Amino acid sequence: MVSDKYEKISALARRRGFFWPSYEIYGGVSGFINWGPLGAVMKRKIEDKFRDMFLRRLGLYEIETPIIGPEVIYVASGHLKSFREAMVECNRCKKRFRADHLLQEFANLPSHETEKMTLKEIAEALKRHRVKCPECGGNLSAPQYFLTMFKTTIGPYSDAVGYGRPEAAQTIFVEFKRLYEQVREKLPTGFAVIGHALRNEISPRQGPMRLREFTIIDLEFFVDPEDPCCSLLEQVEDETLNLVLAEERLKGSEKPVKLTVKEALSKGYIKSEWQAFFMALAKRFLMDLGVPEDKQRFIEKLEWERAHYSSQGFDQEVYLDRWGWVEVSGFNDRTDFDLRGHMRESGVDMRVFKPHENVRVRKERVIEPVISVIGRTFKRDANKVLDLLSKVNPNEVEKQFKKQGYYMAGEFKILPSHVKFVEREVKETGRRFIPHVIEPSFGSDRLAYVALEYAYTVKDGRVILKLPRDIAPVQLAVLPLVQKDGLPEKARALYKRLIDEGFSVEYDEAGSIGKRYARFDEIGVPLCITIDYQTLKDETVTIRDRDSWRQVRASIKSLPEALWEYFRFKRNFEDLGTSL
Repeated sequence: MVSDKYEKISALARRRGFFWPSYEIYGGVSGFINWGPLGAVMKRKIEDKFRDMFLRRLGLYEIETPIIGPEVIYVASGHLKSFREAMVECNRCKKRFRADHLLQEFANLPSHETEKMTLKEIAEALKRHRVKCPECGGNLSAPQYFLTMFKTTIGPYSDAVGYGRPEAAQTIFVEFKRLYEQVREKLPTGFAVIGHALRNEISPRQGPMRLREFTIIDLEFFVDPEDPCCSLLEQVEDETLNLVLAEERLKGSEKPVKLTVKEALSKGYIKSEWQAFFMALAKRFLMDLGVPEDKQRFIEKLEWERAHYSSQGFDQEVYLDRWGWVEVSGFNDRTDFDLRGHMRESGVDMRVFKPHENVRVRKERVIEPVISVIGRTFKRDANKVLDLLSKVNPNEVEKQFKKQGYYMAGEFKILPSHVKFVEREVKETGRRFIPHVIEPSFGSDRLAYVALEYAYTVKDGRVILKLPRDIAPVQLAVLPLVQKDGLPEKARALYKRLIDEGFSVEYDEAGSIGKRYARFDEIGVPLCITIDYQTLKDETVTIRDRDSWRQVRASIKSLPEALWEYFRFKRNFEDLGTSL
C-alpha cells in the first residue's frame, strides 16, 4: 500500500524530532503528542508570527492565565450544558467512538447533517448504514452523551470541582474588568491567550489534528456594539476570500464563491466588519505559512453547527492530503454572551462607560412618591414601599392604574393617591453597555502540522522541507568542506560568531558535503554555509539555498548583516553574494 503524505510526514517528524506520540514506552495514549527539539521551536515561531501579525502590529495585548478553572466559570459560560458529544461503545472490544465521526467516515454523511441529529436519529442512522466498530467490526451500543471536558477537584475538598479549560477565552472574559482598566479604558481593544487547553475527546485518531491536550490561540476583541466599524478595513477590503456560504450549504453545495472583503460585507454575507478584517488577516497568515490561496476556504457554520455563544461563525479550512478540508481556525461573533453570563453569575458589573462628546439632555418620566400619604398608609413598611417604587417602570404603574385602579409593588397595593407622575430633565454624559466580542481562534498544533505538510517536497528522490524561512527551526548550517587543513577550525569560528549574533545554527562535519546538504534540506534549514579552501585565501564562503540548490559567494565580514536582512525578508537569496 502506498503511504499517504501524513504517513511520510509522521515518519520524518518522528525520525528528525518534530513530533511523535506521547508515552510510547507504555503503549501510548491517543490524543497526546510530544513536540520534539525541532518541532517545539517551529511551533513557537508560528506562535510568534501570530503575535507579530495580530498583536504587535495592531496594538493588542497578550496575557497568561490558568488552565484549571472553578466549575462556576463553565456554568456561566454555558460550556457545562453545551460541551458534549454523542458517543457509542463497541459491544465486543469496548472501545468508544464519536458517533458523528463514524457516520461521516463510514456512511459518508456530511457534518452539517450529523451535528443536528438527536440521539434517536443517530442510533437510527448507524443502524440504517450498518456502521460497525472500525477496530474489530463488532456491534455498537446505543449512543449517549459524553461531556468532553476534563473534570478535577481543586485542593483536598471533593466538592471544590474544577475543569480543564476547553478554550482560553473564558479566562479573558473573567478578567475583563481589570484588563479594561489596565489599557486605560479604551475600545476597541483585544487580549490574547496562547496556551494549553484540554478536551476529553472520545476517539482522537488524527495525530496533531485532533488532540486531548493542545495549544490554543484565542484572541478576544472587544468592540462597542453601537460603533462596530473597523478602522483598519481599508487595509484588507480588496483581499479576496473563498467563502462557502450557509445558504448554499443548505442547498447541498459546498462550492466556494470568491469575493473581496468589501463585496462580502456589502452583500451581508459577513455581518461584522471586524470579523471580516480578521478573516482576511488569517488568510494572509496561512499564506505566509506556505498554504496557497486555492487551498484555503472559509465555511460558514449553520445555525445548529455554531457554538452556543456564536451569532455568526466561519471556520477557516485548509485542504490536507489525508483528511480533505480541515478546520485550522474559527471566527465567531460572540456578541455580549460571555460577559453577560459572568455578570449574571458573579454579580460583578461588566459594563463599560463611554462618555459622549457633548452632554445630552433628555426628558424622563418618573414616579414621585407622596411621602406623607405613604407614611400614613403603610406606617412601618413605608421604607420598603419607597424602595420598591424606586425600581418600578412608571409606564407600567400608570398602565395598571388605568386597567385596575391600583398597582401591586410586591405585597403592597399602591393607589393613585400614593404617587405623582412628573417629567424631569436628565443630563447624559455618556452611556454604559456590555462590549461585544469578535473572536479569531487558532489551533497552534494544527498550524504546525499544516506548515509541515505544505513544506514537504520531493526533488530528485530527496525530501526537502521547504518551510518559510521565518519559521524554520534551524536557520543556518555551517559546514567545513572536509575535516582537515584548518577548515574545521575556520568553520567553528564562524559558527560561534553566528551564534553570538543571535542566529540558530548547527555545525556538522560528518560525512560527505552532499549527504550533509541532504540532511539539512530534510529538516528545513534555509541556508547552508560551506567553508572551503577559497575561504582560507579571501575570507569568503559559499552559501547554498535549500529550495533551488543555487549557490552564491559572500564575504564573511558582511555575512551577519546580510543574513539578518534575509531572514526579515528584506533581501533575497541572490542578493546575499555573487552567483556561482
